[in-house]
Amino acid sequence: MSGICHIISNGEILNIDKIDCPLFQAVLYGDRTLCNKFSKRLSCSVKHLPLRLQFSYEYSTQKAIEKGVVKDPTLVLDGKIFIEGLIQSEEITTKFQDFIMKPSQNEVETLR
Repeated sequence: MSGICHIISNGEILNIDKIDCPLFQAVLYGDRTLCNKFSKRLSCSVKHLPLRLQFSYEYSTQKAIEKGVVKDPTLVLDGKIFIEGLIQSEEITTKFQDFIMKPSQNEVETLR
Protein backbone atom coordinates (compact mmCIF):
# COMPACT_ATOMS: atom_id res chain seq x y z
CA MET A 1 0.00 0.00 0.00
CA SER A 2 3.04 2.28 0.04
CA GLY A 3 2.38 5.55 -1.76
CA ILE A 4 -1.40 5.12 -1.83
CA CYS A 5 -3.75 7.02 0.45
CA HIS A 6 -5.82 4.43 2.31
CA ILE A 7 -7.45 3.51 5.59
CA ILE A 8 -4.62 2.08 7.65
CA SER A 9 -4.95 -1.49 8.90
CA ASN A 10 -4.44 -2.30 12.57
CA GLY A 11 -0.80 -3.34 12.97
CA GLU A 12 0.28 -1.89 9.62
CA ILE A 13 3.62 -0.12 9.32
CA LEU A 14 3.49 3.01 7.20
CA ASN A 15 6.58 3.59 5.04
CA ILE A 16 7.73 0.04 5.78
CA ASP A 17 10.25 0.19 2.94
CA LYS A 18 12.16 3.07 4.61
CA ILE A 19 14.21 0.71 6.79
CA ASP A 20 16.85 3.33 7.65
CA CYS A 21 14.22 5.65 9.15
CA PRO A 22 13.11 5.58 12.79
CA LEU A 23 10.06 3.50 13.73
CA PHE A 24 7.45 5.14 15.95
CA GLN A 25 4.43 3.59 17.65
CA ALA A 26 1.20 5.36 16.70
CA VAL A 27 -2.14 4.66 18.38
CA LEU A 28 -5.31 6.32 17.16
CA TYR A 29 -8.04 6.70 19.79
CA GLY A 30 -11.67 7.45 19.05
CA ASP A 31 -14.80 6.65 17.10
CA ARG A 32 -14.31 4.19 14.21
CA THR A 33 -15.65 6.52 11.53
CA LEU A 34 -13.48 9.47 12.59
CA CYS A 35 -10.47 7.20 13.06
CA ASN A 36 -10.88 5.86 9.52
CA LYS A 37 -11.03 9.39 8.10
CA PHE A 38 -7.99 10.43 10.12
CA SER A 39 -6.00 7.32 9.16
CA LYS A 40 -6.60 7.94 5.46
CA ARG A 41 -5.37 11.52 5.86
CA LEU A 42 -2.39 10.27 7.85
CA SER A 43 -1.43 7.73 5.16
CA CYS A 44 -1.35 10.56 2.60
CA SER A 45 0.45 12.97 4.89
CA VAL A 46 3.49 10.94 5.90
CA LYS A 47 4.21 8.88 2.80
CA HIS A 48 7.05 11.18 1.71
CA LEU A 49 8.56 11.73 5.17
CA PRO A 50 11.65 9.93 6.54
CA LEU A 51 9.89 7.93 9.24
CA ARG A 52 7.95 4.73 9.79
CA LEU A 53 4.81 4.38 11.90
CA GLN A 54 3.59 1.12 13.41
CA PHE A 55 -0.09 1.81 13.64
CA SER A 56 -2.90 0.57 15.86
CA TYR A 57 -6.41 1.62 16.88
CA GLU A 58 -7.99 1.90 20.31
CA TYR A 59 -11.76 2.29 20.37
CA SER A 60 -12.20 1.83 24.14
CA THR A 61 -13.53 4.98 25.80
CA GLN A 62 -12.14 3.83 29.14
CA LYS A 63 -8.62 3.38 27.74
CA ALA A 64 -8.85 6.76 26.01
CA ILE A 65 -9.80 8.43 29.29
CA GLU A 66 -6.92 6.69 31.09
CA LYS A 67 -4.53 8.02 28.43
CA GLY A 68 -5.84 11.58 28.84
CA VAL A 69 -7.63 11.69 25.50
CA VAL A 70 -10.45 14.23 25.41
CA LYS A 71 -11.07 14.64 21.67
CA ASP A 72 -12.02 12.26 18.83
CA PRO A 73 -9.83 11.26 17.12
CA THR A 74 -6.53 11.58 18.96
CA LEU A 75 -3.20 10.29 17.70
CA VAL A 76 -0.77 9.16 20.38
CA LEU A 77 2.82 8.87 19.21
CA ASP A 78 5.26 6.84 21.30
CA GLY A 79 2.96 7.15 24.32
CA LYS A 80 2.37 10.92 24.12
CA ILE A 81 -0.65 12.77 22.75
CA PHE A 82 0.49 14.14 19.40
CA ILE A 83 -2.56 15.29 17.39
CA GLU A 84 -6.08 15.94 18.64
CA GLY A 85 -9.10 16.22 16.38
CA LEU A 86 -9.81 15.57 12.71
CA ILE A 87 -7.36 18.03 11.19
CA GLN A 88 -6.50 18.48 7.52
CA SER A 89 -3.75 16.44 5.82
CA GLU A 90 -1.55 19.52 5.44
CA GLU A 91 -1.64 20.11 9.20
CA ILE A 92 -0.74 16.47 9.85
CA THR A 93 2.23 16.79 7.48
CA THR A 94 3.39 20.00 9.20
CA LYS A 95 3.16 18.44 12.68
CA PHE A 96 5.23 15.43 11.57
CA GLN A 97 7.77 17.62 9.76
CA ASP A 98 8.20 19.71 12.91
CA PHE A 99 8.50 16.52 14.97
CA ILE A 100 11.23 14.95 12.86
CA MET A 101 13.14 18.23 12.56
CA LYS A 102 13.48 18.62 16.35
CA PRO A 103 16.68 17.11 17.70
CA SER A 104 16.18 14.32 20.19
CA GLN A 105 16.66 15.10 23.87
CA ASN A 106 19.96 13.17 23.82
CA GLU A 107 21.29 15.31 20.97
CA VAL A 108 20.30 18.48 22.82
CA GLU A 109 22.14 17.38 25.95
CA THR A 110 25.20 16.39 23.87
CA LEU A 111 25.29 19.88 22.32
CA ARG A 112 25.40 21.59 25.76
